[in-house]
Amino acid sequence: MEISFRGKKVLVTGAGQGIGRGIAEQLWRTGAKVVAVSRTRSHLETLQNEYPSIDIVELDVGDWDKTREVIESLGHFDALVNNAGIGLCQPFLECTPEAFDTTMNINLKSIINVSQVVAKKMIENKTQGAIVNVSSQASKAALMDHTIYSASKAGLDAVTRAMALELGPYGIRVNAVNPTVIMTAMGKIGWADPDKANTMLSKIPLGRFGEVSEVVDAVLYLLSDKASMINGVELPIDGGFLAT
Repeated sequence: MEISFRGKKVLVTGAGQGIGRGIAEQLWRTGAKVVAVSRTRSHLETLQNEYPSIDIVELDVGDWDKTREVIESLGHFDALVNNAGIGLCQPFLECTPEAFDTTMNINLKSIINVSQVVAKKMIENKTQGAIVNVSSQASKAALMDHTIYSASKAGLDAVTRAMALELGPYGIRVNAVNPTVIMTAMGKIGWADPDKANTMLSKIPLGRFGEVSEVVDAVLYLLSDKASMINGVELPIDGGFLAT
């Protein structure tokens, strides 16, 4: 199945590294005009050095007003990937208001903000666009020390469904992907401890963690016209973790 985004302009947040970077790179390979957003300039510069035609935007999406101003200035998009996120893990009894506010601001509030700006322009331009939100298996299952993170991703799933309901009549599809542990550079470090890794792996029927490319492929499918009747889903990319 060949997927092409030739002639499409796509915004990817959190595109400096990991899953977001992989999405930006693959969209570029399939012909998209990619605009990559990250708060870390050095990550964006290495991306652009590799793919000079990718436009880069340094932006902290946690700043509501600045984000609206910048995203508005970027013009009209055919598709959006809300990948920017943060994970602050604390035991339930030690959760702090600072961690709660920071996590909700990035993982939930910023996605509503960016999506509002992009979706309004899609509607103005009569674009039957697509939006994919990067959620997590943690929205569906309890994980140790993930109280606030899980709450933010469960909220994101709910926002995804609401967006699908309200934007669907304009021909704009909104879906989420819910990955398990993914072997990004950070993932390899975070799950290097065999005891920690084996506890999680024992709950995944396929017996392994996911690769960035496996999330990228699912996101590109959901963005593409091949998924033209898929709207409001939360797609686990978890090797069966949620099936057990």
